[in-house]
Amino acid sequence: MTTDQVAGWRPHMSHWGGFEAQSDGVRLTAVRPLHDDPDPVPLIENIISAQHDPARIDRPYVRRRWLEEGPGAPGRGEDDYVPLAWSEMIPLLGDELRRVYDSYGPASVFGGSYGWASAGRFHHAQSQVHRFLNCLGGYSYSVNNYSYGASQVLLPHVVGSVDEVMGGATTWESIAAHTDLMIAFGGLPKKNMSVSPGGLRHHTLREHLVAARARGTDFIHVSPLRDDVPEEAESTWLPARPGTDAALMAGLAYVVATEGLADLQFLDTYCVGYSQFEDYLRGVGDGQPKTPQWASDISGVPATTIIELARRMARGRTLITVSWSLQRSRHGEQAVWMAITLAAMLGQIGLPGGGFGHGYGSMGYIGTPKPPVAVPSVPQGFNPVTSYIPVARISDMLLNPKDTFEYDGQILTYPHIRLVYWCGGNPFHHHQDLSRLREAFSTPETVVVHDSFWTATAKHADVVLPASLTIERNDFAQGKNEAAISAMHQLTAPVGEALSDYEIFTRLATMLGVADVFTEGRDEMGWLRHLYGELADRVRAYDPDWPVPDFDSFWADGVLQLPEGDRDQVLFAGFRADPEAKPLRTPSGKIEIYSAAIADMAYPDFFPHASWIEPEEWLGAGLAEEFPLHLIANQPKTRLHSQLAVGGHSRAGQVAGRAPVRMHPDDARARDLVDGEVVLVSSPRGRALAGLVISDAVAPGVVQLSTGAWFDPPPGDPTMCRAGNPNVLTADRPTSRLTQGCAGQHSLVEVTSARDLDLSHQEEDERQ
Repeated sequence: MTTDQVAGWRPHMSHWGGFEAQSDGVRLTAVRPLHDDPDPVPLIENIISAQHDPARIDRPYVRRRWLEEGPGAPGRGEDDYVPLAWSEMIPLLGDELRRVYDSYGPASVFGGSYGWASAGRFHHAQSQVHRFLNCLGGYSYSVNNYSYGASQVLLPHVVGSVDEVMGGATTWESIAAHTDLMIAFGGLPKKNMSVSPGGLRHHTLREHLVAARARGTDFIHVSPLRDDVPEEAESTWLPARPGTDAALMAGLAYVVATEGLADLQFLDTYCVGYSQFEDYLRGVGDGQPKTPQWASDISGVPATTIIELARRMARGRTLITVSWSLQRSRHGEQAVWMAITLAAMLGQIGLPGGGFGHGYGSMGYIGTPKPPVAVPSVPQGFNPVTSYIPVARISDMLLNPKDTFEYDGQILTYPHIRLVYWCGGNPFHHHQDLSRLREAFSTPETVVVHDSFWTATAKHADVVLPASLTIERNDFAQGKNEAAISAMHQLTAPVGEALSDYEIFTRLATMLGVADVFTEGRDEMGWLRHLYGELADRVRAYDPDWPVPDFDSFWADGVLQLPEGDRDQVLFAGFRADPEAKPLRTPSGKIEIYSAAIADMAYPDFFPHASWIEPEEWLGAGLAEEFPLHLIANQPKTRLHSQLAVGGHSRAGQVAGRAPVRMHPDDARARDLVDGEVVLVSSPRGRALAGLVISDAVAPGVVQLSTGAWFDPPPGDPTMCRAGNPNVLTADRPTSRLTQGCAGQHSLVEVTSARDLDLSHQEEDERQ
């Protein structure tokens, strides 16, 4: 045991970094980052201030009308709640689960668990709820994610794999050593790259940028936001119009094609379908060549800049990266496919420091070497139910049971959901058009939610079960692609009657007669020892000489180093070295610039090669007269999504008690708006109150309102959010029929002063 541990400092992990804490057993008294983290993030401050916030759920609750009138009773989202003892709640919920499974079958239960929840490997909410529901017979489920769901469907068609593009991305060490030019479409925002599933023990982005710049790497970022790249990159800013990245890249590709800069040998050896794409560039089918001037008219980037940039890309080692945010828009897949196509034209895919990447500006693990040993997780069991939805189609599923929909070449049917069991997430953060989602959540007979706080999702449930925070239970974590596991010691007692998800499910499983299957006879520490033993076996199988202490020694030390991956890792290097021995998992085994499989699907909103497709809600469309500003709904700086929004660090980032909305000075001046005032942001779907920040880091015609404010509608008006959640503004429409992903990054809006609005009713609601 170290001196610090004797002094009461014990280790823990969050998705945004490791930390140590002191505690009096009831609450944390101090937190600090790990001593060897070179660039820790201040989000850890939220942990100490949020634990005992009044928004904590302190005991089990049931919605009054559901309790008195039975399942399906109206009033969800408006009703009050009745506290129950666990001894009352477990039989009540167990009987309801038995009723639904017996009456309607397992496909009528939706096992919802989309969100970040715990960084730990054992207390992983999605694993826990799915394992439990599988013990009861299964459940309808979701596939893909909100983060890069469109890419999850597209990439297998184009390069054969999602996991290799993300986990096997060219490392920052390779970039620093070899890249002459890195073009970041969507930027490289540090706030995103400070976060990773399972946490980051060491935040090294700044170090990598400094090293790259010292060697001579130049950075260009294409974004409506000037500060989407850390200062250390000394980046050149190209403020393209939001959503026009595919058009801009097509203009670059036109120059590469028409000036003889394309690597035809690479295209012939490693790709299929380039000739069809070049026909598109030259306007053979539609009569519109994708010239730099054409691209400039759409993107706002000068044609001369496009020409010069294309020539520069062809002169040196160039890496093109696209953030996940770009594909979270209508036709957002096209930017990803266009980047791969442009990189293929340059012929640098598979070379150190060259080619393409997806997500360098989106998550901390992108660009770190993939470790050779996988850390085990809780097995979820077997689910015999085959009904599923792409995750972003939850409102459609609940509102349109038994309707059919198209997805990735298939025609699927929405299941008729009677019970939603949500554990470890907040759909009223992730999803779009929250008024419509609220209507959708009124349709099931029963909604069950595990949560630590009274989020909007908890307030739209019938049964609300208090879940403990990570600091109130034991676990261990591995940051994705990090070569270490970290102990997560329980630091305090749970608040009130909160229990871990595992304990809640264990009590339900006991009541329903499936405890032996669910627990396998293990308690919390028993599972941690079991999973650690599996990991030890995997490490020894990989390297018999690697030192693996027993569990108790690891638990006392707090960290176990694992074998590292290749720090010179290059995406698709093996494929480039020998495409016959290591083909891609596409139908052709090559990079599919043109996809015959997608062509056969014949979707009217998706072409078989990368294309610029103008979205329906666009600055040139009719809506632009009433809503002339382009909203960017990006990720926040002061929290991870909506997590711990009640924490002190997150609250300090508010303006006038609301989420900050940024606007260019010219746009503010034209509307007679003043920095720091409360404004009303309106779209065709809803309205949100926000605190104005005037900044020339935002391009003219653009406003930026980050996600994560807890949805707070006034009584009787679900189209308004008083806290500033942009998803009351965004449209609930898919990226395309092919991918059915989330398209909530953009919306057309107008911003007006709230000076004449009566906000006294909100202040009264908050006091209550």
